[in-house]
Amino acid sequence: MEAGLTSAMPTSRIAQLENVNVRFGKGSNAFLALDRTNLTVHPGDFVAMVGPSGCGKSTILKLVAGLLRPTEGHVFVAGREVGAERIGIGMAFQNPTMLPWLTIRENIMLPLKIVQPYAATFRRDKRTVFYDRAEGLLAKVGLTGFGDRRPWELSGGMLQRANLCRALVHSPKLLMLDEPFGALDQFTREELWSILQELWMETRPTVFLVTHDLREAAFLASRILVMSARPGRVTEDRQVDLARPRTLETTFQPEFTDLTNDLRRLIVEARQAKEPAQ
Repeated sequence: MEAGLTSAMPTSRIAQLENVNVRFGKGSNAFLALDRTNLTVHPGDFVAMVGPSGCGKSTILKLVAGLLRPTEGHVFVAGREVGAERIGIGMAFQNPTMLPWLTIRENIMLPLKIVQPYAATFRRDKRTVFYDRAEGLLAKVGLTGFGDRRPWELSGGMLQRANLCRALVHSPKLLMLDEPFGALDQFTREELWSILQELWMETRPTVFLVTHDLREAAFLASRILVMSARPGRVTEDRQVDLARPRTLETTFQPEFTDLTNDLRRLIVEARQAKEPAQ
């Protein structure tokens, strides 16, 4: 560890990146994915990350989740450097992978079977407390009565609703969302924005959302981070002051359209910027 740096950070910050570089590959095939990236996130923030394709948005998710270590720099989560202490994390991706031999309810309860302290009592509680928890989440996302169905019996939008339930069932402090609605049609996507907003307002986990949809970012986030083209770094940290709960009518307000147009301008500029020599 570098002189002057400790393994802890103020716990008022749930995640922090300090001068993080991430390099993939070796020798002549090596490339810099993230370059001197700094980021601070506070408990309860809903952070959306936008930017050109390949700019390192998903790499930041993996760093915070502890799935990837930085080549240089430091990543802190929940007060300690990543790897020093575990924190409850929920994850949802564009492809809501479900185990086909399990029911939807059983798929949703999988984190409770794995993550402590729930795993210690899973056998005892799976048909009572945990069953009720899964059913409660299914009701919130509009899937009452579908707990006993198999994944192949549900549409893509329904599976993504169940995917959100699975990500939230163990009450994570961090929720990591990587293009969770990208494969859905516009109407289903907009409906799920409202559902996710409601779930976040109820429990206030800290959320990292990677998306290419600027309307999605503006609708859901309390902060929007704009990233440069590769090698990625955060070039803009925009606070979203739109009142909640936000509705589809919000997306037609001048403040909303001004925000999305400004974000689009920043990303176009980032794409047009010449990538520096590595």
